[in-house]
Amino acid sequence: MSEEVGMRQVGEFSGPYLNGRKLIRATKNPMDKCTIISIFPLDIDETKPTIEPGKFHIDAGSFEKPSILVIGSSSWWREIDADQPMLEIPTSSIQVADSIIKDYANGLLGCNMADCMPGLFYVMGAITVKELKDKYTEKLIEVNARQNNWYKILVRLADSLWSRTNGNPLTISNEMRIAANALGMKDKPWLKDFVTATLTNCHACGTLKNPLYPVCPSCKSVDMSHPAAKELKFAV
Repeated sequence: MSEEVGMRQVGEFSGPYLNGRKLIRATKNPMDKCTIISIFPLDIDETKPTIEPGKFHIDAGSFEKPSILVIGSSSWWREIDADQPMLEIPTSSIQVADSIIKDYANGLLGCNMADCMPGLFYVMGAITVKELKDKYTEKLIEVNARQNNWYKILVRLADSLWSRTNGNPLTISNEMRIAANALGMKDKPWLKDFVTATLTNCHACGTLKNPLYPVCPSCKSVDMSHPAAKELKFAV
């Protein structure tokens, strides 16, 4: 047994032992379930290293086809005494679901965790997509409105970044592109495919710049060999 324990990684949960310490398992409540709902069109992976189970995957969803993840309670371990087994402390599914959503969304650009945030929420109990649409239609509409508010902020920020960086595609995040498409703003110049675009060095200062524009965003020098340079007009 000692050799088996020695092979485990730090923090690994395996059977009735954790890092070689015996565990006292608590009885789980089979009714303690929550359903996390996502209408956000990106997969979400959240890891909570201090609880078990602590890895959660939420599929990408949409307003028309929400994705769901049913979770139960998780646990952490309290040390009572060095010579005594470690005690399991259950964490309710509500706390886990709330933590998953907040930890993912909190800190996202433009998200205020109130009326401007990704389309994520949870409800008590284990429900299906059909039950979700039958019982929580108003909630879905509310969450979709919050997500659209967030999208509008991302689009405004993208417009500003695009202008301030002289069209540098590296300043536009994937979420910004998703936001513009979701709002039907497909005419945005930063929505174009810039995979083949390469930044070149400014001939004056050496800073990387977008070759589609004649003016360097760093030193403001003009590349007179650029076709658009002749059309530039400067205030006097």
